[in-house]
Order: sequence, then C-alpha cells, then structure tokens
Amino acid sequence: MKIALDPTPFHHDYSLLQLPGVVADLGYEWMQLTPHVDMIPFFNHPKADDDLVGKFKKACSDAGVGIASVLPVLRWSGPDEDSREAAVRYWKRAIQITVDLGVHVMNTEFSGRPEKAEESERAFYRSMEELVPIIEREGIDVRIDPHPDDFVEDGLAAIRMIRGVNSKNIGMVIVACHQFHMGGNLAGIMEAAGDLVRLVHVADTMDHHRSHGLRYITNPPGNAVRVHQHLKIGDGDVDWDQFFGGLGKLGFYDRDDTVMVSSVFAENENAHEVSRYQLQTMNEYVSKHSPS
Repeated sequence: MKIALDPTPFHHDYSLLQLPGVVADLGYEWMQLTPHVDMIPFFNHPKADDDLVGKFKKACSDAGVGIASVLPVLRWSGPDEDSREAAVRYWKRAIQITVDLGVHVMNTEFSGRPEKAEESERAFYRSMEELVPIIEREGIDVRIDPHPDDFVEDGLAAIRMIRGVNSKNIGMVIVACHQFHMGGNLAGIMEAAGDLVRLVHVADTMDHHRSHGLRYITNPPGNAVRVHQHLKIGDGDVDWDQFFGGLGKLGFYDRDDTVMVSSVFAENENAHEVSRYQLQTMNEYVSKHSPS
C-alpha cells in the first residue's frame, strides 16, 4: 500500500512544480495529482503540454516523491451529450498525461447528475465503451468514487455500476467522509466490494443524519443539497476503527496496488501541521489493524 498526500490545500500558495517538494517536506513519499489549473483542471481540457508534463515528472523525481494516482474530474457521465463527448476527449488526454508521468492509477467520480440518474447511467456506459479499450491497452487502473450529489451515491449501487463495466481495470474508491451519503453501512459495502476497493481517501466529517437530521441546517428547508466535510481524523463522526479495521479484513495494507490518500481540505490555514498529523495518525491506525 502507498500512503499519499492530496496537495490541494497548497495549490493556492505554491506552483505546480513546487508541490512535490512540499509533499516531501511533509514526510510523504507519494502524492495524488488532483485537479490543478496548470495540469488537469476540473471539467475542462487538460492544460499541460508535453514540456510541462516532463518538468513535473522531473520535479517529482528530484524531490523523491512518487505519483500514486492521477485524479481527473470530468463529466464523462454528463446527461448532456455535448458535455459527455467533450469529457471523453479530455479523458483521452488525461490518460496520455498519466502514461507519460509513468503512473498506472487514476481515480475519479461518476460525474453525472442525480436528478437525471437514468440518462447519466446511459452516458456513463456509453463513455466506457469508448474509453475502456484505451484504459486496458495502456495498463491503467481506474478507480471510481460514488460522490455526494452524483447519480450514484450509494456504495452498493456503485459496486453494481463498476461490475457492469466488466473490466478488471475498473475499481472502486471509498472516501471515508462520504460514507454517510453511501448508505450508512460501511462494513457491508467493504465486504461486498472486496478487492474492488483499491484506493481510499482519509478525512473526517460529521454525520448529517444525527440530531434528528439537524446536524446541519440549510435554508430554506428541503434544499436539494449534500453536505459533508474533509476534516482531519478525529474531528468528525467517522468510526476510524471500523474504517481501518475493515480495510485490514480486505488485506488492503498488504497489496502493492492499493493507495491511501490524506485528503483534508477544511483547514488550509493549518495545512502543514494537519498533513503531518494525518500521516502519523494513518500509520498508527494501519499498524493497529494490519494483520501482518
């Protein structure tokens, strides 16, 4: 298993080429390349040319940091056909960038719309028909997160969607702070997913179901919103012994294809301190729950 840092909190204070050095200084050997305006931005065409890709790869090498995964977020399940076709084109370039960086793991979201779930599912599988042959040819392993406010939010439904692609190159992401939108049965989801779970994000959140649904209040009542947070471990309601223990039962820690990512976004003002805390705390929980 690789333990990686999501450097999103540092995007505003450091350039793209400075990020590997920041990650190394914080004690991490691996980083996740998340959407960045100079590389693969949210929802739009990648902005890096081959020269910048090469410079970023060298910056990682110079810092002694590996790229554990590349995370694009593109509307490949968008119910609007023009947006979906564009996302497929963007995905092809993102895959090429990943290959050029020497990386074999990509993780992402379903990226459809919950109010148009049936149309989004059709769009997703249409995109898979075109992209899966490329993904398999390039030896990329793509892992998908059922994200809040997506057409697939429930963890068990996500497993069914992924199995429906019928490719060994498509797996699942479990984000700890999304679990209260995933059906509330994390242990059951992990057990059902098995070795489909190949990447996890570690961040805490409050359970919005508690306090009789009044943990969070939005006005006017009844807004179609999904609320979650990316807090440091211990600041929310996630049962961390259940989370890390469940991964231990899956053999997650002893596999060479798995990735654990610290993804705390709620405390940018303390991002350096929080990132170090996350690394130490994740290692402590892994040691506690690793069968080996």
